[in-house]
Amino acid sequence: MTLQDYDPLVLSERLADALATPGQPVPTFQTADQIAAEYLGHRLFTILAFRAEAGEVERIYSSRPAEYPLLGRKKMGPTPWGDVVLKGGKPWFGASADDIRWAFPDHELILSLGCETILNAPVRFDGRTLGVISVLDAPQAYDASDLALVQFLAPALVPALLHSDSTHQET
Repeated sequence: MTLQDYDPLVLSERLADALATPGQPVPTFQTADQIAAEYLGHRLFTILAFRAEAGEVERIYSSRPAEYPLLGRKKMGPTPWGDVVLKGGKPWFGASADDIRWAFPDHELILSLGCETILNAPVRFDGRTLGVISVLDAPQAYDASDLALVQFLAPALVPALLHSDSTHQET
């Protein structure tokens, strides 16, 4: 699918309604999850916050928290995936289990959920990466053109990630 397969006005209205809903950032994250499920399908949808100044990442949303839980902040060592997505601010398409193994230290857990394809889009603002959307599914569920929807969703998550950052500051 390409972005032309979606009605951007309808999706923008849904995202705007989510952003206006009290209790942020959860309503916005849930709406992005629902849109990805409806238009792409997925076995797992996650949002990772990137705290560049601390060199940390934090999974702040998971569509399957029982199986793929939120675990708090952890140091993000240098990885090729991090160089592309977190530092480079570029989307990434993982087409196979080998790609998942290459990209993620927790690849065994990801693969155990039946996820072998992944779409990643960085959420960027003011010259920096705030986080990453990850949409994962069965083998060959996606192709690179499916990144268009995930990239469309990413800017709508900027306020929610900024809010999440302000509510997760360590004291």
